[in-house]
Amino acid sequence: MSEKLTSQQTAIKESFIRERGYWSTEIWDDLLHLDPDFLEAYLKFSAIPFKANHSYIDLKTKEFIYIAFDVAATHMYQPGTRQHMQNALGYGATPEEIMEVIELASVLGIHTTNLGSPILMQVLAEQGNPVVTQLTTRQQELKQAFIDERGYWSEMWDSVLLLDPDFLEAYLEFSSVAFRHNYLDPKIREFIGIAVDAAATHMYEPGVRVHIQNAVKSGASKEEIMEVLELTSTLGIHAATVSVPILADLINKKDK
Repeated sequence: MSEKLTSQQTAIKESFIRERGYWSTEIWDDLLHLDPDFLEAYLKFSAIPFKANHSYIDLKTKEFIYIAFDVAATHMYQPGTRQHMQNALGYGATPEEIMEVIELASVLGIHTTNLGSPILMQVLAEQGNPVVTQLTTRQQELKQAFIDERGYWSEMWDSVLLLDPDFLEAYLEFSSVAFRHNYLDPKIREFIGIAVDAAATHMYEPGVRVHIQNAVKSGASKEEIMEVLELTSTLGIHAATVSVPILADLINKKDK
């Protein structure tokens, strides 16, 4: 939609640029035309973590958080990915840092196994065929290797280790690449994990808990972690940014 902006729409657009540091024609124009009141309300909601008296995380890291939940397999929102990568580069991010964000988000699929393997063990036990829980020497070594490589162990890995240590070993290699590159601060890596796991499209509680624990151990404050959650809570606006352009297109065709 290309109608001339009203004074209200102009003011909202200017406020958005001032508060959020950018404007995307692709993402926001149609929403600005069809319901400026809704966009204004969203701006007030999304801008809280950017307020001077509330901003605990630097702007570049904020963009990493947006990138993380936009690229995650549970969301895959390309317009946001492009915009926030552009913003991150503008704030001085390197391609290596952004690649590390992508790599951290790319391991999300392991939660299929984290969720399913304990259920498999429970069913096997109920049917009289329980899995042996005494660790073999190799399993003990693999558990220690995981701790050495990643700095923690969580019970969410227990059933994977027991059922298929080969798979866990391969996952450890896959998921550790980003940690070996080490372009991001450990605290920021945990912020990425929190954002991906806490996002409304995923909501993986065990991962949220582990990454919050690890973030605190890495020196994160409660204010920073709340800010990660607040930034990630804006994901719901993509219901509008995906669908409103479709509505605008249909309106334009109907009016022709």
